[in-house]
Amino acid sequence: MPNYFTDNSDIQFHFKNFDSEQVREVISLFEENYTESLHYNFAPVSFEDAMENYRAVLEVVGDLSANFIEPRAAGVDELGAVFVDGKVSYAEGTKKNLQQLAQADLMGMILPRKYGGLNFPFFIYMVAVEMVSRADASLMNLFGLQDIADTIRKFGGEELAEEFLPKFSTGEFTGAMALTEPDAGSDLQAVKLSAYQNEKGEWFLRGVKRFITNGNGEVLLVLARSESGSKDGRGLSLFVCYGDETVKVRRIEHKLGIHGSPTCELQFNDTPCKLVGTRRMGLIKYVLDLMFRARAGVSAQALGISQAAYEEALKYAKEREQFGKPIINLPVVANILMDMRVTLESNRSLLYSTAIMVDLKEKLEEVIENLKKEGKPFAETNARLKNVTRLANLLTPMAKYIVTEASNKITYDALQIHGGTGYMREFKVERLARDARITNIYEGTSQLQIVAAASGVFSDVLVDFIAKKEAKSYDSGLTRLQNFLKDIRIIFNECVKYVLDKKDPVFQDVAAKDLVELYSYLYVGYLLLDEAEKDSRKRFIANRFIINSLSHAKRNAESIKDELFSDILHSHEILI
Repeated sequence: MPNYFTDNSDIQFHFKNFDSEQVREVISLFEENYTESLHYNFAPVSFEDAMENYRAVLEVVGDLSANFIEPRAAGVDELGAVFVDGKVSYAEGTKKNLQQLAQADLMGMILPRKYGGLNFPFFIYMVAVEMVSRADASLMNLFGLQDIADTIRKFGGEELAEEFLPKFSTGEFTGAMALTEPDAGSDLQAVKLSAYQNEKGEWFLRGVKRFITNGNGEVLLVLARSESGSKDGRGLSLFVCYGDETVKVRRIEHKLGIHGSPTCELQFNDTPCKLVGTRRMGLIKYVLDLMFRARAGVSAQALGISQAAYEEALKYAKEREQFGKPIINLPVVANILMDMRVTLESNRSLLYSTAIMVDLKEKLEEVIENLKKEGKPFAETNARLKNVTRLANLLTPMAKYIVTEASNKITYDALQIHGGTGYMREFKVERLARDARITNIYEGTSQLQIVAAASGVFSDVLVDFIAKKEAKSYDSGLTRLQNFLKDIRIIFNECVKYVLDKKDPVFQDVAAKDLVELYSYLYVGYLLLDEAEKDSRKRFIANRFIINSLSHAKRNAESIKDELFSDILHSHEILI
């Protein structure tokens, strides 16, 4: 029987190499230096024990994904979620999927054991999200919303955690992030839905939210304007409420893809709610933290879709004969497949590295909070946290941009390899192409990810990482690739200087896309170079990625320095 974990050689490579100093530190922090085993007899007693535990669970996820979720995916896509008499119902396949995931204790993977969860790190959870997404991308939007419960844990206090988290872990509750409004899409500072208190100090919600993924969930995290008269993000707070009779689902959207995931328009009619954390911190702290993880989750979703599309294309190319031979023997087809494979594996390296950095950032934050409570010095840890935060703040939007854009390209190419048959509903690749399209739109469009990553690029936050890799002695077979990356570094530095010397903020914004891409070549290139030292199979991936990146880097530089950029700066005059 297939298994999306054990059958995937690249995931197996990464899992085997999840033994870096960073990973060991992250897992030790999750397990409180393995003292969790003193309270829970199923908690690991060592790093090796923890990895075996993760492996066992990921094998279960891989089995469920390959043998149960994937066979139901076409039916889920065809039926979709339905809206009848004001009620939302999942497709029958989605119901069965959620039931099986809950029975396997997988709906609380990242929640602490005290609430019935598995206490897994985020980077292990991302592996699971990728596999589930490969099977059915729409299911990720239910399975992958565990971060909602984690936000309640981090910021809501013990009372709220005890009320909500245990039922998230059992699968009795699914959640939703109710952020977007008809007139407040990506600009969440424009949120108008109001939160008000009665004479007893109890909170209520009134207003409308739109494009809410799984808005029919049992528990809703709602961004609302708690400060009357305010107009920006400082007047917003975060609330948690039940999806009870005061929350009316006005409609669900009819979408291009991910049909199994209902996207709802919600009306809150004096809905009772509870404040999460502190007033006025809803957007500037809590939602930013939540979206930080959500964007990585969408990257994992896109990666899963990419894997599925590649597998479909490879299988079809081996079976489809033209001109007396399988089309995989046609160089033009083989070349597309090789590029898909290189992109897929380089994206996985970027995503997993990003998720580990997110874990480290969040655990260092907890360490500092504990040091403060104990009255112990924390200046050294705080300095380290600032550096890790800068890295995470760069890598998260960079990964979202790179991985989701690539998913659209990979599914496009997979459909192209299928030819006309791929355009037909009978073929899985048609669904994958539709599902991929949303990934570079929701949880922040690609354009917003570029904006988010740009400051880290201009400030060169990877300078120490890159300098260390440039000084490293690779074996003779990899030195050539290292020199190519040094060439890209020179190109990047020249481009940044060129842009900054103009002292034109608008020009900087226009050039940001090319600069973010240039920076990503360096980071991912060195990740792959290190991987190539460990596994000869990775040498091909590193070689093709880095050589292509050098070519792309030259085009990025030409684009930045091209006079056409000045036309872009004034294009609004033409468009108007």
